[in-house]
Amino acid sequence: MLKAELLVKSFGDLKVLKGISLEVSKGEIVSIVGASGAGKTTLLQILGTLGKPDAGHVWINQKDVFSMGERELSAFRNREIGFVFQFHHLLPEFTAFENVCIPGYIAQRSRKEVESGAKELLQLLELSDRLDHKPAQLSGGEKQRVAVARALINSPAIILADEPSGNLDSHNQEELYRLFFNLRERFGQTFIIVTHDEHFACMTDRMIHIKDGVVQI
Repeated sequence: MLKAELLVKSFGDLKVLKGISLEVSKGEIVSIVGASGAGKTTLLQILGTLGKPDAGHVWINQKDVFSMGERELSAFRNREIGFVFQFHHLLPEFTAFENVCIPGYIAQRSRKEVESGAKELLQLLELSDRLDHKPAQLSGGEKQRVAVARALINSPAIILADEPSGNLDSHNQEELYRLFFNLRERFGQTFIIVTHDEHFACMTDRMIHIKDGVVQI
């Protein structure tokens, strides 16, 4: 599903990633853990093609992603990778339903297909009565479920999540964790999740420990 080989990344004189290699199989839920500044978010951004490494390779479904041109890579990212962030990044001027649809529209899929899929996902995530609500009218847990629906709308190969429960209370954290496992059961979805939550990390299939830019064996 996903393979990274010898990833190196520096910012000026600061070497953040120092030759990280890892593999994730289809249907796995993997957590990336480590202290602040260990390189977790930088690694996730490179795995999601939001940043490029100074050296190394990433393959997703056997495609060498950084061998693509910018236009091809952007289309690949929109189609094959879903993102869930700590602070949702929902567009405030659009409704929950519209926020979920946007990646499908960008992918130039059939409008009817995208909107039908968005309604199904929001119903699955128990948000049918929130379709016409804008982000400011939603609770933190509801915003995060909308963000999950948006990540799923194009049926991506993999979902990458950066501290997705970091801005939620304990009840909503548990709901989100349960949701990830339910989505794996329902869709065979693959997740790579950066988290500081040791309780959740221990629930995942596998933990990848990052320290000072390297994987701890």
